[in-house]
Amino acid sequence: MGMSLGPNQYGKAEIRLVTVDRQGPVHHLKDVTVSTSLRGHLERTHLTGDNADVVATDTQKNTTQAFARDGIGEIEDFALRLAEHFTGSFEHITGARMLISEHGWNRITVGGTPHDHAFSRAGDEERTTAVTVQDGQAWVVSGVTGLTVLKSTGSEFHGFPRDRYTTLAETDDRILATAVTARWRYASTTGINWSESYDAIRRALLETFATKHSLSLQQTLYAMGEAVLEARPEVAEIRLSLPNKHHFLVDLSPFGLDNPGEVFYAADRPYGLIEGTVRRDDETGSDPGLAWYSLPEF
Repeated sequence: MGMSLGPNQYGKAEIRLVTVDRQGPVHHLKDVTVSTSLRGHLERTHLTGDNADVVATDTQKNTTQAFARDGIGEIEDFALRLAEHFTGSFEHITGARMLISEHGWNRITVGGTPHDHAFSRAGDEERTTAVTVQDGQAWVVSGVTGLTVLKSTGSEFHGFPRDRYTTLAETDDRILATAVTARWRYASTTGINWSESYDAIRRALLETFATKHSLSLQQTLYAMGEAVLEARPEVAEIRLSLPNKHHFLVDLSPFGLDNPGEVFYAADRPYGLIEGTVRRDDETGSDPGLAWYSLPEF
C-alpha cells in the first residue's frame, strides 16, 4: 500500500507581544497574539528527519519580536510583512499563514481626562486577521471575535415544527443575545484602510443587530452579513458564527409573584449555534484561493 505526505504546515503558536509607543507624553499600547505557520518543500524533515529546510519555530518567534521593534501598526500590515519576509527569505518556504489577534485596552479616566499611560482591559472582544501568502499571491481574512451583544426586545421565535420531544414554548417577545465571531475576506490586499474598514464593518454588524426585528437568529445573521457587503465593497464575503446565549424566563409563581418578562436565568450551556456565510453573486473577489485554507469554517 503506497503512502505520501499530504498538506502540512508548522510554526510558532501564540506569540504574545506588547509594544509601547513612547514618542511624546501620551503612550500608545499595542497588545497582540501572533501565530506563524510556514508551508513549502518540507518532505525531508517528515520522511527522513533531515532539518535542512526547517526554519526553526524559535526563529519564527524571534523574527516576529524583532519586526515589532519597528512598530506593529495595523495587524493586517504586520501580518503581510511577516509572511512576505518568510516566503521571500527562504527558497524552500513557498507559503506562510499569519494569524493575529489584537486585544483592546482603554485609557483609564482620571478626573474626567484619559490618563496618558494607564489602561484597563477592554474585555473579551478581539480584532483578528489571517493573512496567507503563497507563490507571490496574498489573501487577507480579517474579523472580530467575542463581540457580545444583547437586545431586550425586538426578537421572536415561533412557527417551528413540533414533535413528541419538543418542549420549547413559542414566543413573540424574547431577549436575543450572542457573542459574534465574524470573519470577512477582502477582495484585494492593496489600497485598503484597514482600520477604517474594520470600524465600519463592526458598526454595520452592531447597528443591524440592534435595528433588525428578528424572527430567528438565522435571519439576523443574514441581515448582518448583507449589511456589511452593502456598506463595504472591498469585502467579498463574510462568515458569521452566532451562539444563542439563552435567557429563560424564571417561574416566580411558587412565590406568589408574576414575571412580566423582567427576571431571566442566563444559561451558559447547552446553547444554539447559528453559523453561515453571506457572499456576493457577482465576480468581485469570487475566487477565494487559499484565503480560508486551514482556518475553521466559521
